[in-house]
Amino acid sequence: SGGNQQKIVVSKCVNADPKILLVDEPTRGVDVGAKEEIHAILDEMVKEGKSIIVVSSELLEVLKLSDRVLVVRDGRIVAELTKEEAGQEVIMQYAMGGSSYE
Repeated sequence: SGGNQQKIVVSKCVNADPKILLVDEPTRGVDVGAKEEIHAILDEMVKEGKSIIVVSSELLEVLKLSDRVLVVRDGRIVAELTKEEAGQEVIMQYAMGGSSYE
């Protein structure tokens, strides 16, 4: 299944022991169980001191996995938010151009 394939890819990346890992839509098209397993693998990497850059169109995934959120609109960073500042409404406000970022 797609979930198993993605878990294998993530596991291979983990075994390569990177200092920084970039994941783009890491759970797109997988079932809830596979999504939770992939998130657990990424969380474990962070606990081991690795850095992970997550690119995702799923806001809940971004909020669950991120300590810091960069909101990009029209190819430009329009906001940088801490975990405490970030929320679905705040992110969407920046993404839709409702706020300016200094």
